[in-house]
Amino acid sequence: MWPGEWVTRRLGVTLTGTASGGGSGILRELLGLAIRRNPRRAHLLVSTVLGKHVPQRPARVYGAGTELGHRVRVQLGEAAARRATVLGYAETATGLGHAVADGLGAAAYLHSTRRPVPGLAPVGGFEEEHSHHTSHLLLPEDPGFLAGTGPLVLVDDELSTGRTVRNTLASLHRRWPRERYVVAALVDMRTDADRAALAKFAADHGTRIDVVALGTGRVSLPGDVLDRGAALVAAHGGPDGTDTGTGTGVPAAPPHRVDLGWPEGLPDGARHGFTPAHRAHLEAALPGMAARLAAALPAPARRVLVLGTEELMYAPLRLAGALAERAALRGTEVLFSSTTRSPVLAVDDPGYAIRTALRFPAHDAPADGPGPRFAYNVAGGHWDAIVAVTDSAGDTPALHAPGGLLDRLAAHTPRVIYAVIPSHTPAPSTDTGTAPSTAPSTGSPAAAAPGRLPEPLRGPAFSSYPPEDVGWLLQDLSDAELEAPTEEREEAIQAGGAHYAESLPIEYQPTPEYQRLFHAALAASSRRIARAVGAVTDTVLAERSRPGAPPVLVSLARAGTPIGVLMRRWARHVHGLDLPHYAISIVRGRGIDTTALRWLAHHHDPASCVFVDGWTGKGAITRELAAALAPFPDFDPSLAVLADPGGCVTTYGTREDFLIPSACLNSTVSGLVSRTVLRADLVGPDDFHGAKFYRELAGADVSAHFLDTITAHFDDVTGEAAADAAALLAADRTPTWAGWRAVERISQEYGIGDVNLVKPGVGETTRVLLRRVPWRVLTRRGAGADLDHIRLLAEQRGVPVEETDDLPYSCVGLIHPRYTRGATGADGKAAQ
Repeated sequence: MWPGEWVTRRLGVTLTGTASGGGSGILRELLGLAIRRNPRRAHLLVSTVLGKHVPQRPARVYGAGTELGHRVRVQLGEAAARRATVLGYAETATGLGHAVADGLGAAAYLHSTRRPVPGLAPVGGFEEEHSHHTSHLLLPEDPGFLAGTGPLVLVDDELSTGRTVRNTLASLHRRWPRERYVVAALVDMRTDADRAALAKFAADHGTRIDVVALGTGRVSLPGDVLDRGAALVAAHGGPDGTDTGTGTGVPAAPPHRVDLGWPEGLPDGARHGFTPAHRAHLEAALPGMAARLAAALPAPARRVLVLGTEELMYAPLRLAGALAERAALRGTEVLFSSTTRSPVLAVDDPGYAIRTALRFPAHDAPADGPGPRFAYNVAGGHWDAIVAVTDSAGDTPALHAPGGLLDRLAAHTPRVIYAVIPSHTPAPSTDTGTAPSTAPSTGSPAAAAPGRLPEPLRGPAFSSYPPEDVGWLLQDLSDAELEAPTEEREEAIQAGGAHYAESLPIEYQPTPEYQRLFHAALAASSRRIARAVGAVTDTVLAERSRPGAPPVLVSLARAGTPIGVLMRRWARHVHGLDLPHYAISIVRGRGIDTTALRWLAHHHDPASCVFVDGWTGKGAITRELAAALAPFPDFDPSLAVLADPGGCVTTYGTREDFLIPSACLNSTVSGLVSRTVLRADLVGPDDFHGAKFYRELAGADVSAHFLDTITAHFDDVTGEAAADAAALLAADRTPTWAGWRAVERISQEYGIGDVNLVKPGVGETTRVLLRRVPWRVLTRRGAGADLDHIRLLAEQRGVPVEETDDLPYSCVGLIHPRYTRGATGADGKAAQ
């Protein structure tokens, strides 16, 4: 039975088409159908030759990719093929792109990634609108990797509409225009309108775009497909990704680790570039590594699965192929598949492509936070052994914990083997604009030498703060035109045309009513804030001070800066300590300002630096900071915050979600400094990130008033703060991440599909209403005056406010999940 019949009957989806050179119906040999747990798209084309959702013989998976590469070579001709560079899409097509590069010939290969690398600036990025996780980064170790003049081959598993291709080419063609592109996919399922759109795009950009595929067809969808898909998930799904399939019934033995003997200097994959020289290095090492895996298999082992992990597909695939050749001599069948982020409904029916699902937590500290991961069609496979292959970034306690991947696999095989490939850490480099080298590079995580570094900016030349309060490790972009209307920015960000840090929102000018609310909130909460400032500062001094080396406060601009100033003033007022204080930029999805880190390391002991922020929401910046500092082990990634309602950090003044009035305003409570900007045409590799100083808003500036109102309470709360700090130092402050779980639940309940659009807590909700296109606001039932300004802003923007009983925060702001300017009314208010 074709593994798409179940979906065809119940969802009304039909699949037609042929494989190249085949007759009617042959396309079904390449594809099955399943139902996504995704509000953006109901159906999933399940490839039988990709090695992602369906275990398959490694020779079949690799052969499909190399065959696609051969066809691209024929399309280009030998001369052009020798000059081609290949670009694949994460996570699904990372291994396929490798195989296409192999089939094409001596082609360098890069794939996009969803794992940012601190210190390595992206050379581009784009969005995949229908994906469960949409954002892609391009992070070649050599910034000139994509600068060649030969053809660029883009590889994906399916070409459905061409929007992702157009997003990619729009990003790349501006910087590195080419005369020719080829799009290579296992299947091309575009409509005539989609084909016309790609042809128009090519004409508009003065380039040529060819498409090569193993199969061509069409998917026909009923008009109510999203509703029908949601209904089927509700009827057949149960909890998202609950383990299905029958276990072995045999108590699991501890997983057995195999040292592969991975060659030194060989990258684990093409996340940062993979050259023909790397490929030759891998080919030479495969037989020896396969022998080590074969020696670990039980005897007899008739059926073995090699399982890659998310973006790491190519190396496990090639290992599986080498193991299959070796094990075939003793009658062992070896299959290959890999884990995924994508939630898919599992139905145990022979006419459905995803029969079983294993769910487990992410184990590689991803940039978008903890979340579920899946392995499909593994349960019930009657495996004598499963070999899980991950990289060292994924070899974390979560991999080995109860409920983790290895534990889940152990319920379905008597023998779990795992192997760890060293994660390649690129060395920081400058943009040479040249084509990539073909020589292997080992890289180094060390920071670059300081060289000629800029000096911090200080008031009154930059910011309204006194010069001793903070040094800004930023460059002044006050003369640059960076502001854009909120609706225009939101559409560009969600459509993949821009990153939020590449522009600035127009500064909100508060109404007289809103200003009165700010001053009333400040008067009501200033004593409570002063006490929390004292508690967190005393905790930092107790835990981070060393003889002759007091802490260096490093605020995350901009929300952390007022809190860093207050902590510095507390240390001076209460303890007589004059702590250095700087503000540094960190950008979600792009990492921390590494030039600023180099400056700090050159002028201070990195171990003394304490990173400071205002509050936590779901913990995105907490995780971003930890990932950003991983290549700089001398810096402690711990974050100190005034309030930690999300339960994300160990150093805080309070875990209550109360109003910090500095969240009510933008620059006028933060020294007249904008949020930070990171744009390639303004920020070079040795520059600080940028920001604006809004001198023209001096008449509305309340930055000094905010600080002075709180510091006036320092003497009143000194004893209470000391007692709070003592209690904190004696308490178990292990992060609970309760906020993150709430955000995941809200994202699912409201059909948002992107946790980045759920902004928890008073501070983050205020930002949504001031800077983004809000959809609705959730408030805890009975929340009082702390939310008066939230209610006023929501009323001004026409945003519904819903009360609920099950929030760990006092409120949560939801950004419009499918925003275009057409989603607002004529008055500019948010859609309902």
